[in-house]
Amino acid sequence: MLKKILVVEDESSVASFIKKGLTEEGYQVTIALDGITGLQIALTDSFDLIILDIMLPGMNGLEICRTVRQQNKTVPILFLTALGTSENVVIGLGTEADDYLVKPFKFIELLARIKSLLRRVDHTTLPKTASEVKEYQFSNLVVNDYTKTVKRGDRVISLTSTEYRLLLLFLKNPKRVLSRIEILEHVWSINFDMNTNVVDVYVNYLRKKIERDNFPKLIHTVIGMGYVLKESDEDTN
Repeated sequence: MLKKILVVEDESSVASFIKKGLTEEGYQVTIALDGITGLQIALTDSFDLIILDIMLPGMNGLEICRTVRQQNKTVPILFLTALGTSENVVIGLGTEADDYLVKPFKFIELLARIKSLLRRVDHTTLPKTASEVKEYQFSNLVVNDYTKTVKRGDRVISLTSTEYRLLLLFLKNPKRVLSRIEILEHVWSINFDMNTNVVDVYVNYLRKKIERDNFPKLIHTVIGMGYVLKESDEDTN
């Protein structure tokens, strides 16, 4: 079955270039040349992946992403834009986008990002039998990877898809220091410039949610190295 991709891009030459390349790769591509049309299409049809420019007429890509995420938490969203500073990367991913590619770009790089995002979705399909259900627990923090539910004590915690992947990475590697580059590779499947603070931003997002109600701190900063999931009084190996 063909994967359906929506491309919201106001530069017609860029949109045509992307559509031609992706169509040749076997994808079904829909183009929208302004933000309002792009949002309408995104909300009325079903897509396997959405590519958004940020600077769009009518409605910018950040607004589109926020609105789409209110209805669809799982569809991969890739920002494709000329705004490539670290601050803009953080702003873009802060709207719950999954990836960020800066113009000008090579089609082969765009294709690699798309395949990575689609594989990520395929790998998160629900297990077919009860024996395949995986539950992760550290202290009183519990994640059920079948239902995608997160609880700390009796409190259910609502996470974005990116926050969930980040937490799962920590839970699969308890007491192990994870470097920022490791986190970028495993959570976003890409290598950002090392001076971006997107990892720090998302760790802070996650901390605020799992440490509410005066729960003890579990995600700790290891200065100059990265982050670790551990109890406050535990040593890091």
